[in-house]
Amino acid sequence: MAAGSYYYKDVLPFSAMVAAECTNVGLNTLFKAATLRGLSYYVFIFYSSAIATPLLLPLPFIFRQRGLPTFKLSLLYRIFLLGVIGFVAQLCSYKGIEYSSPTLASAISNLIPAFTFILAVIFRMEILALRSSITQAKIMGTIVSISGALVVLFYKGPTIISASSQSPSLSLPSPPGSSQANWDWVIGGLLLTAEYLLLSICYIVQTQVIKIYPAELIIVLLNNVCATIVSAPVCLIAEGNLSAWRLRPDITLVAVIYSGIFGSFFSSVVHIWGLHLKGPVYISNFKPLSIAIAAAMSVIFLGDALYLGSVIGAIILSFGFYAVIWAKAKEELSEDKCYSSLESSPDGKTPLLDSNKVESIHIIE
Repeated sequence: MAAGSYYYKDVLPFSAMVAAECTNVGLNTLFKAATLRGLSYYVFIFYSSAIATPLLLPLPFIFRQRGLPTFKLSLLYRIFLLGVIGFVAQLCSYKGIEYSSPTLASAISNLIPAFTFILAVIFRMEILALRSSITQAKIMGTIVSISGALVVLFYKGPTIISASSQSPSLSLPSPPGSSQANWDWVIGGLLLTAEYLLLSICYIVQTQVIKIYPAELIIVLLNNVCATIVSAPVCLIAEGNLSAWRLRPDITLVAVIYSGIFGSFFSSVVHIWGLHLKGPVYISNFKPLSIAIAAAMSVIFLGDALYLGSVIGAIILSFGFYAVIWAKAKEELSEDKCYSSLESSPDGKTPLLDSNKVESIHIIE
């Protein structure tokens, strides 16, 4: 019995999260290879969303939740906004990968906690207590994360692993080290930064939506439906060449199907299940792992070069990432203690100290 519980609560979540990170990085690698074979990223985005929708459709019925509040029209507006922001984020994401590499995408993704913290402060969802070690860790982690991103973007340094010339069909169109390649790298990094800034906004909006209507699977499904509806006219207008919409039975078709099944369906299920079982901090801890996976896949399958600047920047980013996540974990622990004190108060009233703590805690999931 104890062995079964350990397997379900520790081994299985760990394996699932590693698999999810591998599939996400694999998606970016396949997309990069497919675009070098001529796949339009507008076609890729629409088909991916369209494939994921019927796969996500049965999940709310299989894992049905009871006691949900009434679904209001105002909630649908917010979910539609999530779909629009998510679609724009996808445009920035895949165009950024097209300009740069999956390794850069994985490195820049570690900015999400820092961006979420900055946005929470701007929208007054986070109170800055500058003397608090938690706030100091968040601020320092944010500064370190942004510093690491700047290193990755603007400093390549010497080559650690040279670009492969064995697979010219999957190699980068511009010679490594050329002026055009350097500009493409920076433009791609800026687009990826914009993507993760938009995703941070999505997380904040999604947190508010889930508080109003706590049914994650329904929200994920409706979000994907809205993204498909928005992407259809935009992608059809942007990609007017009808022949581009016919997928050949090669890596382009594999990339689209893989994206629909693993990129949207599998990742969504794993992350929602992981959030319920282990919490958001546990899920976030696996994010830096994607940098190593992406670097290995890019070198092996795309023949990309690996630069010293990418390694140094990724390490700095990871330190900043874990500093913010550590502060988040400490904050959640403080919140739990506050509510425990509140529940154990003999007269049912909130002690003054705990009351102040409760009022000052604002969590971004």
